Amino acid sequence: MKESLLTITIFAPLLFAILVAIVPRGQRKLIEWGSLVFSAVVFGLAITLFLSFDAHKASPFQFNQSFAWLPQLGISFSVGLDGVSLLLFTLTTLLVPLVVLASWTQISKLIKEYYVLLFVLETAMLGTFAVTNLVVFFIFWEMMLIPMFFLIGIWGSEQRIFATIKFVLFTAAGSFMMLAAIIYVYLAHHTQFGVWSASFTDLYRLQLPANVQLYLFLAFALAFAIKVPMFPFHTWLPDAHVQAPTAGSVILAGVLLKMGTYGFIRLAMPLFPQALYVCMPYLIMLAVVAIIYGAFVSYVQSDIKKLVAYSSISHMGYVMLGLLMLNQQGVEGAVLQMVNHGISTGGLFLLVGALYQRYHTREIAAYSGMAHSIPKFATVFVIITLSSVGLPLTNGFVGEFLVLLGAFQRAAALYHVEKCLSFFITPVLAASGMIFSALYMLWLVERVFFGKPAEEAAAHAHGEHGGYDLTVAEMIYFAPIVVFIFWIGVYPMYFLNKAALSVAAFVALFNK
Repeated sequence: MKESLLTITIFAPLLFAILVAIVPRGQRKLIEWGSLVFSAVVFGLAITLFLSFDAHKASPFQFNQSFAWLPQLGISFSVGLDGVSLLLFTLTTLLVPLVVLASWTQISKLIKEYYVLLFVLETAMLGTFAVTNLVVFFIFWEMMLIPMFFLIGIWGSEQRIFATIKFVLFTAAGSFMMLAAIIYVYLAHHTQFGVWSASFTDLYRLQLPANVQLYLFLAFALAFAIKVPMFPFHTWLPDAHVQAPTAGSVILAGVLLKMGTYGFIRLAMPLFPQALYVCMPYLIMLAVVAIIYGAFVSYVQSDIKKLVAYSSISHMGYVMLGLLMLNQQGVEGAVLQMVNHGISTGGLFLLVGALYQRYHTREIAAYSGMAHSIPKFATVFVIITLSSVGLPLTNGFVGEFLVLLGAFQRAAALYHVEKCLSFFITPVLAASGMIFSALYMLWLVERVFFGKPAEEAAAHAHGEHGGYDLTVAEMIYFAPIVVFIFWIGVYPMYFLNKAALSVAAFVALFNK
């Protein structure tokens, strides 16, 4: 049973999706309560894996299990978790019960279909983080696209069709490039070693010419850069976030964006190290541009949800910057910041959804002084905002501090060799992003929650009779977010230790 626990956790949501599909359509309460209980059970299974993970074990992957699928072609369903995928796997299972609970009051049509798609999406996300075979990875990668397409296209806002098609076109373009590169890598392994294999560990041993590596790296990097999304491949993200239902926005920000950075750390960078060094200056430049550009564009938004969406571009820029530093502190910070962004920005999208449910507007100008009428809501919003801007003792500070520490360490090492102060431009510009982040997020809080109360005007304009503070259900799904914000912020080593050996092995690939 223990050997199969990871596989069970991956496919349990898919099994429940099938069960929901056969439940009579009128059984709304049964579907909603069943979805909450079952998603909590999946989270419990993931916690069991998390607690059972041996952070001191030398082997890169644990909970390994493999089933022959096409053995004559070296393709098998193989799963396993290392420290990096463990954190993202657990984050995914944490967010799903929260969006299920939030959906109780925000989804009113096609309830059965909605939860079926949500649980199919969960299996696709968990499979992407857990598989260790390149062909199966691609299958799960593409499997995510289908339920997200329908979640945005059916339950989204007015411009949902445009946003959905744009999201699919961007993602598909990158996926086609990656598929071509996967086929080449797969055939190259057979040519070089005389056996068919798509296993990650086997493919890491490939020796390819520098020019070939460059083309393959660009193909993989394009697919992953679109998913992150890196500047200038980001334009699908604000549209998708704004038009998606709350659950779609939380999953997009909390999990799907991490697929891109996970793809870099798991595949693009270790498979093609020579090409990485060639492209690294340009990727670092794009990461810094994303940090500053995302902050500036967030500042001028009039829609709360679009502001939070653009902030994701800035925060994910820190993740990419940390990965590209190729040192322990930078990569650890990037991995932790992936988790932090999922918690904090996922929480912000839940808050924006709850605020929209009360007043039916996301326009910042429609609000003022809301802390007077919904003080508990305002308190949670401020806490998650402070986490997003990286206040010390919150999770956001630890991740961004480690990324910047790694950037300054790399700049210092390069300065020691070439005595050129220009190497410090990158970490200084990246550090300025934290200031800009505080500027636009705290200004948002000031405009929405403080100043002269404007609730009566907003309520009159939108046909409401006043707002209400946090409900019991909302307190339940915001509580774990607040707990993790301070837990990671105060005691980050509990989580960093899980990934330390995996990060060290990754860094060692580039420091031989």
